[in-house]
Amino acid sequence: MSYVRGLKCRECGREYPIEPIYVCEFCFGPLEVVYDYDRIKADLTIDKIRSRPTNLWRYRELLPIDGDPYVGLHAGFTPLIKADRLAKEIGVDELYIKDDTVTHPTLSFKDRVVSVALSKAKEFGFDTVACASTGNLAHSVSAQGAAGGFRRFVFIPASLEHSKIVASLAYEPNVVAVEGNYDEVNRLCSEIANKYKWAFVNINIRPFYAEGSKTQGYEIIEQLGWKAPDHVVVPCASGSLLTKIWKSFEEMHKIGILKELHTKVFAAQATGCNPIATAIKSATDVIKPVKPDTIAKSLAIGNPADGFYAKQVVYNTGGWGEDVSDQEIIDAMKLLARTEGVFAETAGGVTLASAIKLVKTGKIKREGTTVICVTGNGLKTKEALEGHVAEPFRIKPKMAFFEEILAKIGN
Repeated sequence: MSYVRGLKCRECGREYPIEPIYVCEFCFGPLEVVYDYDRIKADLTIDKIRSRPTNLWRYRELLPIDGDPYVGLHAGFTPLIKADRLAKEIGVDELYIKDDTVTHPTLSFKDRVVSVALSKAKEFGFDTVACASTGNLAHSVSAQGAAGGFRRFVFIPASLEHSKIVASLAYEPNVVAVEGNYDEVNRLCSEIANKYKWAFVNINIRPFYAEGSKTQGYEIIEQLGWKAPDHVVVPCASGSLLTKIWKSFEEMHKIGILKELHTKVFAAQATGCNPIATAIKSATDVIKPVKPDTIAKSLAIGNPADGFYAKQVVYNTGGWGEDVSDQEIIDAMKLLARTEGVFAETAGGVTLASAIKLVKTGKIKREGTTVICVTGNGLKTKEALEGHVAEPFRIKPKMAFFEEILAKIGN
């Protein structure tokens, strides 16, 4: 049984029924799912959550589906790594990595949102699913759509990393490479969504799709022993993940599972695509679109749909926004791999590099618990490290040659 009351405009508050719509017909504001929290509080307990399988559906009362989940039974509940070596490097007392590089079917947090979106698309009766993507979403729609028996169309910028294109093609969807940046791809998809009766997960199914991001926040709370962190650093593309992690914290507090909530939320972006961080630093509500120019292509959304709301969360929680150069992204990817054995894609480098700056400037205090959200696997963007890692030692198969190398390395 669903605990969803309906949809509500985030701007004017007008309410709508549960349908595949995403924008208010009166003020054109975005729609969001509204729940019956009194019923959830009465029905959902810590013991009930613990009794369930370790996937994202263990929090199903807080997710917008009516029946059983259709896909995503192997997504979610990724590790929360206590990163002591990295904490020492960057200068904080207690640091955790929320590691979405593993466990998920396509090795990124997008499996969370797609699990919810496709389950809802099935309930609505769609047979075709689609998306506009910078890579990871295309992988997830391709893979989980295949598992669900959907016809699939994924639209990507033609300049996307080759490895990401191949990773989508492996599932044999209809991949459409558009000669333009993500914002241009998204505009085209909006036109297509208006003409064809397809479930575009991040357009007409967006209110339901976005709710899947909350599961990352629920897991962080559970894995910290039913506590919220003092600081959480979140990479921003559209800004949706940041707003939904905060919503998950608020919901856990609202239903009584989380006793205290004093988390500061921090936004991380690449300098080559930093409209949200710029708005935060400039203390303005205007999110000025930019033309992306960064190696962090999964975050390269120049006109972020949830930018204003992400900025508001950051301000309301006392957090901050930071952006980092391509070289800082690369250095952070290597640091995370060297200290904690986690190979993150470029978005993970953005998050860690931003966290390092935030600690250095005192925005994140040394004391307290800090969580860094790493959202995708480094195998997706390994091209970013080409020319920035050491070459392997090349020797003949003789002990003497190996010992020459060992002597150069030293003890």
